[in-house]
This record gives sequence, structure tokens and C-alpha cells, in this order.
Amino acid sequence: MRIRTKGQAQEWAMLLPALIFITALIVVPFLLSVWFSFTDQRLVPRPIPTKIIGTTNYERMFVDPLFWQAIWNTVLFALIVTPVQLGMSLGAALVLNSAIPFRSFFRAIAILPLLLPMTVIVSIWAVLFRIPSGPFNAVYQWFAGQGAYVDFLGNSSTALLAIVALSAWATFPYQMLIYLAGLQDIPQDLYEAAKLDGAKAWQRFRYVTWPGLRNVNIFLLIITTVGALKLFTQVDILTKGGPNGATTTIIHYLFKQGYSTQKVGYASAVAVFFFLAVTAIALLQRRFLKNEGEA
Repeated sequence: MRIRTKGQAQEWAMLLPALIFITALIVVPFLLSVWFSFTDQRLVPRPIPTKIIGTTNYERMFVDPLFWQAIWNTVLFALIVTPVQLGMSLGAALVLNSAIPFRSFFRAIAILPLLLPMTVIVSIWAVLFRIPSGPFNAVYQWFAGQGAYVDFLGNSSTALLAIVALSAWATFPYQMLIYLAGLQDIPQDLYEAAKLDGAKAWQRFRYVTWPGLRNVNIFLLIITTVGALKLFTQVDILTKGGPNGATTTIIHYLFKQGYSTQKVGYASAVAVFFFLAVTAIALLQRRFLKNEGEA
């Protein structure tokens, strides 16, 4: 009994730093957000004291067309960028895991976007998107003729797609590294047995590689989806949510309400809604996507 008590004490001692960290950075801020969401709290203190206004912030939020547009843009961005980013990551990992010349060199080149701050990457892509003579428009003019150009960020039909391309390129090395680790964890005996059975390259990928990456795929699908739902930096620097709200995401909407208009109470209501929505999505993904070996 004493040994068991001592063991439990050691376990709690090891968990304590993580519990303090989670409580201080997640639980307490969330509880404060829940409290603020029922008040008219402002960013800058006013002579009139803050008062409780019930569910008024939530009622305003659900009838605001810009809020629903931000929800739609965020979901659309996540639906597009997640498969694109995972596809790029898996393709790059497969190439860099094969016996190609200068493999170490290409691996170092591939992770370069991961080493750059997002603000630097966004600045580089702003130059690429520049009108009328940016590099992308120079390529476009080869096909469309001199003087033609596309306003990638100023057109509501292309602005979100432009941010999708930027975001997929900027962060795919992180997923690629995890895919590389997953590929190297698949026993080579399985590939050799498949070759002896006459399996082609596609069949080896279909029946050996893909099942072997099941747990990696589930993990990456969850973290990539959650990361996509938090889109902010690219939008704030490149488009400020425009044109006509075409790139307004829920985090950018929340930021504008909390800091630009100083409505902390209203922004807290949006934050609570967003937190619960992301948690529900993550739980649903875990509910329907079981790891290998799980019932």
C-alpha cells in the first residue's frame, strides 16, 4: 500500500508541471472568456463600470452576416488546404525517403520554409502576387499576352485560393517530417515480401505504405485541420479580411472585434463559440478515425 502511494505521488509530481501549464494558459483564460462573454467588457476601461448583459453578445453574434461569412471562409479554407497540404507533404516525404541522389541536400532544402517566420514568408509571397508585374503575373502574361494580369489578392474569387497556396507551401515541411518518420518506421520486410509477390509500385503503396501510415495520417489530419481553422497571420498581413470579406476568417473577425473595436465581451463570445466548435471537430475526428489496434 505504501509502495502504491509512493508511486502515485511520483506520478502526480511528474504531471504537476503540465497541469499548471494547462491550467494557467488554457483553463483560466477560457473561464475568463466565458465570464467576459456575458458582459459588456471593453478593452480600455471606461468611467461606466462593466455590467452583465446576459446572452446579448451571443444573440448579436448569431445575427451578424460577417460572422457567418467568417465561419464559411474558415471552413472552406480548412477543407481546401488540409488535403492539399497533406498531399504535398506525403508526396515530398515519399520522394525524399527513396534512394535519390543528394537526398540529404534535398531534405535540407525542403524544410527551409519551416525555418522562416510566417511574416517573412508572407512578405515573399506578397512580392510573388504583386500586380501587374510580379513573378506569377509574368508567367500569366506568357499565356494571356502583354499587359494582362490577375489581381490575386484584390479579387474576391482568387484571394482565398491565393492564401491557400501560400499556407500550404509555408507549413507543409512540418507534416513532411512526420510522414518521413512514419515511412521509416514501416518494416522493409513488408516491401521485400510484396516485391517477391510481384506487387508493382502502386500496389506496394496501396497495400503496404498507406496502411502503415494509418496512425500518422490520423494525427496529421487532426492537427492540420485545427491549424487551418486558426488562420490569421496571412490574412491580417495580405488582405485584412478583404476584398469584401472574402478572406475574413473567424480568428481575424475575433481580433477585429476585440482590438480594433475594443469589444472584448463580444470577442469573448466569439472565442467561446470557436473553442467549443474546434473541440467538437477534434472529438468527432477521433470518434470516427481510430488508431491501429484501437477498438
